[in-house]
Amino acid sequence: MKRSKRVLELGSGYGLAGLAIAASTDAFEVVISDGNPQVIDYVQRNININASTFGDTKVKSMILHWIEELDSEMLYNFDIIIASDCTFFKEFHECLAKTVKSLLKNSEKSEAIFLSPKRGDSLDKFLVKIKDMGLDYDLIEDYDSKVWNLHQKFRNENDTSWPNYDEDHCYPFLLRITLKKPKTTSTTMP
Repeated sequence: MKRSKRVLELGSGYGLAGLAIAASTDAFEVVISDGNPQVIDYVQRNININASTFGDTKVKSMILHWIEELDSEMLYNFDIIIASDCTFFKEFHECLAKTVKSLLKNSEKSEAIFLSPKRGDSLDKFLVKIKDMGLDYDLIEDYDSKVWNLHQKFRNENDTSWPNYDEDHCYPFLLRITLKKPKTTSTTMP
């Protein structure tokens, strides 16, 4: 099987998701990014420590600021972009949406996969920016039965296993972002 998928993790923190993808998939390359240089130092250490688990997958870290001009060699280059809990800073919504659009490969199979809680109106405002940027999305609340069942359990006021559970800040929705599909026109013959 040919390794061909290029995966980018945005706002990675210490890079757990990117590292897991690199270790458990046949991706060609996984790039783990964050805007904080100190965090990227930790990510690179984690890459070095776990290098033996990546097989033939190329794994690298990089500093990536959503508000800065992107390097031209990165544009339209990723099959999959992942991010978790990156939509809470409303002032970066437009930059984040633009970054996703600029980095996704121009392919029907390319997509960005975000996990994000609502955090008041923050997620809704980000979805508006996604639409404004000419992207499509699906927002999925019940995407995994185990996660959903735990969410339902924690919402129950009688459950004390997670005191102060606030679904607005804790429950991650699955957001799938894709390039807008071209409209097809049907023609009928007279």
